[in-house]
Amino acid sequence: MTQAELQEKANQPTHSSEHRERKWTDYFTFNTDHKVIAVQYLVTTFIFYCIGGVLADLVRTELRTPDVDFVSPELYNGLFTLHATVMIFLWIVPAGAGFANFLIPLMIGAEDMAFPRLNALAFWILPPSGLLLISSLIVGDAPDAGWTSYPPLSLMTGTVGEAIWIASVLLLGTSSILGAINFLVTLLKMRIPSMKFNQMPLFCWAMLATSSLVLISTPVLAGALILLSFDLIAGTAFFNPTGGGDPVVYQHMFWFYSHPAVYIMVLPFFGVISEVIPVHSRKPIFGYQAIAYSSLAISFLGLIVWAHHMFTSGVPGWLRMFFMITTMIIAVPTGIKIFSWLATMWGGKIRLNSAMLFAIGFVATFVIGGITGVMLASVPFDIHVHDTYFVVAHLHYVLFGGAVFGIFAGYYHWFPKITGRMINEFWGRVHFALTFVGMNMTFLPMHKLGMLGMNRRVAQYDPQFTDLNQICTYGSYLLAISTFPFIINVIWSWIAGEKAGSNPWNALTLEWTTSSPPPIENFDKPPVLLTGPYDYGVHQKKPEAIAEPEPAVTANT
Repeated sequence: MTQAELQEKANQPTHSSEHRERKWTDYFTFNTDHKVIAVQYLVTTFIFYCIGGVLADLVRTELRTPDVDFVSPELYNGLFTLHATVMIFLWIVPAGAGFANFLIPLMIGAEDMAFPRLNALAFWILPPSGLLLISSLIVGDAPDAGWTSYPPLSLMTGTVGEAIWIASVLLLGTSSILGAINFLVTLLKMRIPSMKFNQMPLFCWAMLATSSLVLISTPVLAGALILLSFDLIAGTAFFNPTGGGDPVVYQHMFWFYSHPAVYIMVLPFFGVISEVIPVHSRKPIFGYQAIAYSSLAISFLGLIVWAHHMFTSGVPGWLRMFFMITTMIIAVPTGIKIFSWLATMWGGKIRLNSAMLFAIGFVATFVIGGITGVMLASVPFDIHVHDTYFVVAHLHYVLFGGAVFGIFAGYYHWFPKITGRMINEFWGRVHFALTFVGMNMTFLPMHKLGMLGMNRRVAQYDPQFTDLNQICTYGSYLLAISTFPFIINVIWSWIAGEKAGSNPWNALTLEWTTSSPPPIENFDKPPVLLTGPYDYGVHQKKPEAIAEPEPAVTANT
């Protein structure tokens, strides 16, 4: 039997025709099945995404005109603070944990996560933390010092709202740490014996790098917030300059976490894109090792670039130079990934389905965010546009154009595996078109607004910026509209979509060798990973030819 035949035999479904399935009530309980927890994460975080989107549209409605005529300046400050906090800590970061929960055990052939109860606890910290944060708006004392919560401003605003913000972020950070411990131990200790380290799927490499970042950086943020709470409630002066404290120390501690947080948000979806593109290009991934090791490089470099957020904070010139250079260097491993994705697509038989469209959209928009990031790494340019809408545009091209597009690519790609149903591709493409146009319409004009000098975090602005702000506002409305076809499509397809086979995409990783949805035990017999032309291994001979696989199952349109 040839090597290719052995690989094909090994990839045959490792499940029986009958197996136990979860009941719908399981998704509302303290369940330890990693697949149930993944769905809980993905649904809950999407609800918070919708809440954060409503807050964003309220902010943009105020900015449609130069005068304060929709909400008060105090409420405006609370809205944009909560919007940023919800989108970062309750949407993007835990959404990455949701995909990791579903995929990691299946991709490495494990039955579950290393610590199932700890895994469930990490999720169940999330909903009360989010409700606690939103309650500050309901009680009329929303935190209004921005998501950075810089002192002394955060010590001069409402004490109750700021204390709620600190408590919520501390709880969410705890959830993130618990998840990271679980992911690391599972990846390092629970792979099937036939899967060597250099044969892990690229999503697993991405989560290895992400979890390491979380464990190193998140405790520093926790320490900063605990000290800030002492200043706020007990009257200490760690960061309060009126009592001899130093607010710049807070900035160092905050950004030591919050710049790596950008990679905590984006790295999991680098992994998602690395799985989606080769499957829908019908080609093996180009540069497996380069992509895998570049994730580790980003994880390391992400820890030594934080002070580029502080070029205007009085840091010495030599320190500015160090952080400028390291910030520019971090573009190299990111560029390696971009090159590898493009090389994978080059000459491939690309299927422009919903997952692939969002993956391509991810690459296109993230490149723009990366280019503006290199511009902001330059000290003179950063000083010029600091605290302007150019920074807002850069942030959203990285996090919305990057992470959110990656989330939707993952939703569409693994929807058949999670639900056992195919999603409707026509409405998926409609969702992509509305999201892509709305995203660029909202954030592209902000680059010019920043270059012209419009400050961020202001409700009232010079009338010369009105036209561009109106374009941004109407784009945000289009983004809001784009969520409706997605929600309807997901609900309808989950209930009545065409049934998916075990491997509708003819993909290569182990999660596609079990049924859709997977059984409770994941695999009825331990899967086996063999070396072959489709393998992620590093010492593969180039195949003479790769046969075209059977046509994939497609959704009803």
